Amino acid sequence: MPAFDPRTLSSISDEELLALELDTELPIDEWMLVEKERGRREDRRRREAERARATPISGDAAPPRLPARERSEDSHIQAALAQLRALFVAGETMGAFAVQRRLFALNHRRLVVCATSGRFIALSRGLFGGYVPTDVRWQDLEDASISAGIFGATLTITSLATEDMASRGHVGRSLRIAGLRKEQAQQVYTLCQAQEQAWREKRRVRDLDELRAQSGGVQIGNVPGAAAAHLAASDGDPTERLRKAKEMLDGGLITDAEFESIKARVVEGL
Repeated sequence: MPAFDPRTLSSISDEELLALELDTELPIDEWMLVEKERGRREDRRRREAERARATPISGDAAPPRLPARERSEDSHIQAALAQLRALFVAGETMGAFAVQRRLFALNHRRLVVCATSGRFIALSRGLFGGYVPTDVRWQDLEDASISAGIFGATLTITSLATEDMASRGHVGRSLRIAGLRKEQAQQVYTLCQAQEQAWREKRRVRDLDELRAQSGGVQIGNVPGAAAAHLAASDGDPTERLRKAKEMLDGGLITDAEFESIKARVVEGL
C-alpha cells in the first residue's frame, strides 16, 4: 500500500492511485484528494482521446510508445492488447494483464485477460481471426481465486447473476482461465481481490439500507435514521457532508458500515 503524500499524488501510477482509493482506513480529507486526482486524470485522458479522434493521422506519424511490459511481448500479443484497449470506455485504464502459456493452448489460440479500472476482461482469439471478449464488471464480481501449479496459474472469476449491487442475487457464471503466466496472473488477481473486497462491503452496506427501509427506519447510534439519511441525500457541498459524517463516526454516533453507506451515496451524487 503506497503512503499518502499530497505533494506526490499527481506523480504516482494509476495502480498506486487505485490502491489508495480502495484503502478503507484513509482519512476522508485525503480520500477526497485521491478522488479529485482520479477525476483529473480521467478528464485528461478524455480530452486526449477527443483530440486524437479530431486530429488526422499523418502517414509518417510515429506510433504510440507501448509500456515496457508490453514491448517485450510478440506481435500477436501486442495486437490482442491493442484490441483490448479498443474496448475501453472513456476514462478506463488497464491495471494488469496476463497471457496464457502456449502449453495450455494446443487446440486454440492463447487467451489474454486483464483487470481494468472498471472490469475484468478475457479476450479469446478465433482460429480464423477476430476476437471474442468476455467481461465482468467489478460491481457484479462475487469471487476471485487463483491457484498456481508448476507450469502456470489458474484464475477463476465468479460473477453474480443480478446486475444490482445488492447481494441477494444468486451466483451467475464462472470464468476459469488455466495456464496463465504466474507473475502476470498474480498481478491480475491482486487487483480483482481488491475490487472484490471493496464491492463486497458496498453490497453489505446496501443490504443494511434495504433492511432499514423495509423496517420503517431505525435508530443509528444516538441519531435517528432519518437524520443520517438526510445527510446522505442532501444537496450540500459533498466535502462538508463527508466531513460531518466523519465527525459522527469519530464521535461514535454511527458505525463504520453506516459511514460507508453515507460516503457511497455522496460519491454516487458527484
